Amino acid sequence: MDSLSAIRLFLDAAALGSFSAAGRKQGLSPAAASACIQRLEAGLKTRLFERTTRQLRLTEEGRHYRHYSEQALALMAEAEAGLQAQGAVRGLVKISAPSDFGRNLLLGWLEEFRLLHPDVQYALSLSDSTSDLVQDDIDLAVRYGLLPDSDMVARPLRPNRRVVCAAPALLERCGVPQHPEQLAGLPALVLVTASGPMHEWRYLEDEARRTVRVQRSHQSNDGEVIRKWALAGQGFAYKSLLDIEDDLRAGRLQTVLDDYFRESVPLNLLYRRSRFQPPRIALLVEFLLARCAGS
Repeated sequence: MDSLSAIRLFLDAAALGSFSAAGRKQGLSPAAASACIQRLEAGLKTRLFERTTRQLRLTEEGRHYRHYSEQALALMAEAEAGLQAQGAVRGLVKISAPSDFGRNLLLGWLEEFRLLHPDVQYALSLSDSTSDLVQDDIDLAVRYGLLPDSDMVARPLRPNRRVVCAAPALLERCGVPQHPEQLAGLPALVLVTASGPMHEWRYLEDEARRTVRVQRSHQSNDGEVIRKWALAGQGFAYKSLLDIEDDLRAGRLQTVLDDYFRESVPLNLLYRRSRFQPPRIALLVEFLLARCAGS
C-alpha cells in the first residue's frame, strides 16, 4: 500500500474508531489494515493509536498527524480539481435524506441544480433510518431534530415540529381526540426505523415532556407509505409538519391535539467540516439553503 493510501486508512480508522471498519472501507482485511497502520507508525517512529480490547483512540501525536493529514489531502484534492477547467462544477454528490422530504421536495430541487450544472451526478439514499455519514461516505445529509455533538457542520434549513394528523373521514368515524392518551385506543400508523418502531409519541403537557404508546394498526419503514395510509383514512399518523403541509392546505389531512404536539424538530443540512469543499458540494449547499428558505 502506498503512503497516500496508508494516510487515508489512518484517517478512516481515526474517524470510525476501528481498524476493521477502516479496512472494510478500503477493501482490506482487518489483519492487513492493522499491519498497514503498524508500518505507518514504524515509518514515523511514533505511536498514533492507543489500543485496548474495548476501544481505539488517537494519541497526542496521532491527533497532530490527523490534523495535518486532513489538510494535506484537502490540498491535494484542491490541486487535482484545479487541473480541470477553472470554475467547473462536476462530479458525484452522495446525499442521504428522509423519504418524504426526499421524494416530495428534494428530488425536484436536485433536478433544478442539475439543469444549472449538468456535469453533477447524484447518489441519493432515501431512508427514515439515520445513516453514518463517515462510514457510508455521505457528502450531504438532511436530518430532522436536535443533533448530537459531532464534527459535522449543521446548517438549519427550516423550523419544524411533529404533529398528529388524520384524514377527515377517519375523524368523522372515530371522533377527534381531546387528549393524547386517547390515541392509545385509536388506530395508529407507526414508522419503523433501525432503532425500532416509533410507537411512543412525544408531547408536552404543562411544559413537561410525556409520551403515549399507540397501538400499531399498520407499520412501515417508509414515511411516504405512512403518509399515504393516513390519506386513505387507515389511522392516525405522527408526522413532520413539513411533510404534510400541502395535504393540510388541500384539506386532505387535519392535525389534532396541536396544543400538546408542539415539540421542535428542526430540519438541518449536514456535511463534513472542511476548509476546501469541492465546488459541487459548496454550491449545492447554498442552493438547497436558498430553495428551502423560499419554499
